[in-house]
Amino acid sequence: MPGSARLCLISGLLVLGLAVFNALTADTFTPALQRAEVLSGMAAVGLMLVAVLWTRAVPRNPKSVALQGEQGLVIADGLGEALRTELAWGSHQFLTATSAATILVNWDGAVLLRRGLITKEPFRPGEICQRSAKRQALVSLVKTALYPGRQEFDAVLPGLPAVMVQPLGQRGWIVLGGWSERCFTRSDERWLAGWAERLKTQLEQISVVGDSAQQAAPKEL
Repeated sequence: MPGSARLCLISGLLVLGLAVFNALTADTFTPALQRAEVLSGMAAVGLMLVAVLWTRAVPRNPKSVALQGEQGLVIADGLGEALRTELAWGSHQFLTATSAATILVNWDGAVLLRRGLITKEPFRPGEICQRSAKRQALVSLVKTALYPGRQEFDAVLPGLPAVMVQPLGQRGWIVLGGWSERCFTRSDERWLAGWAERLKTQLEQISVVGDSAQQAAPKEL
């Protein structure tokens, strides 16, 4: 309970206690005393109600979970320097400026990036990732314990308490795992969506260049 809420609760109990004591020790119970007792009782209940509402309005921050994994940075081979720099820069920003514990980027069935606490398990997009791609919208699991399909993210990092999945068009995803439940903010969601759009543009441009190069290559007779 926050300190201000605790002070309100103590004040309410004190006022209620004094009102009861005053009523028990009074020689006569006059109309004026009755009105005073009613008013003091209402004030006491009001102070205690404020304390309860204050506690609900300012909930405790969820505790971080002790996640199991190795700190690391893995970027797929064969990527251009500009794309490697973009992946390294973006992942660093999320891991340092948000409550993210791990980040994974998947494109065309291949994992391009793992950073933060990582595992070596192969990542296979499941139902939740497919739903985000179908809707072309971010999916935020604020408390993964409530979602039956959370096991698809065990390959990213087992036991993640919160996950955000941002599609990269129809060809990939960014998966962001948090240290605690409800750890990501609306600002984090907007930031992830913006970086995903920027990253998707770079990946599509590289794919177009690669396809054009293959078509232009001379065929052996």
